[in-house]
Amino acid sequence: MFPALRHPVRVLTRSLAFVGITGLGVLEHAWRFRRRGLGNDPKVCAAWVQRWGRRSLTRVGIRAEHVGRVPTRGMVVCNHLGYLDIGVIAISGPMLFVSKAEVARWPFMGSLARCAGTLFLRRDLRSHVAEIASAFRPIIEGGTVVAIFPEGTSSGGDSVLPFRPSLLEPAAANGWPVTPACITYEVDEGTVSEDVAYWRDMTFAPHFLNLMAKRWIVGRVEYGEPISGVSDRKELARRLHGEVSGMLERRQRDKR
Repeated sequence: MFPALRHPVRVLTRSLAFVGITGLGVLEHAWRFRRRGLGNDPKVCAAWVQRWGRRSLTRVGIRAEHVGRVPTRGMVVCNHLGYLDIGVIAISGPMLFVSKAEVARWPFMGSLARCAGTLFLRRDLRSHVAEIASAFRPIIEGGTVVAIFPEGTSSGGDSVLPFRPSLLEPAAANGWPVTPACITYEVDEGTVSEDVAYWRDMTFAPHFLNLMAKRWIVGRVEYGEPISGVSDRKELARRLHGEVSGMLERRQRDKR
């Protein structure tokens, strides 16, 4: 039986609540900011997505928690389980995110990502990776944190995939602080890898409806200490991967 069908009323009410809150948020963004020429302002977009996360996630049974000091400058590097990560991380502090280019074409979620000031990356084009990386400078030097998922794809959350160093080049070159972060989830029924993580060959609509059927989900972000002064991007990626992997391993031990 399709999981969402076991709780049709919960799925319907939560889905309507999510769509309603997000739709109103997109209209607010268009009315309050775009018409005043602020629609692409990094600080405005980062504050908007934080506000959207606070309004929407609790309405659909998702609680966000964070541990550690939330960075206010530089970059954040985090492991990646799926589209839910952005809302959970954004609640902890205003940030802009880098996402795969396909998200821009997703119904509804694409509009949400654009309002959030998301930088859309085509990883198949090396020149586009460099272009996105160069776009970090005015954002970060203007005081807005940029969050990236350097695994390059999502996983089931049991381990941290190798970090691709390309998007870390501007941090290494400019000496920006980079904060490691680890995101984990708990769910009341089912498993994180099958019911929360969005990976492998999953499709969006059934996955989203299944999320809406869960009684509760807890997303937890742990922030480590910022790393700076590493001028080699590969070494920076290696050190960050070690920090994020260590946080995940400690979290897994605590749950046993």
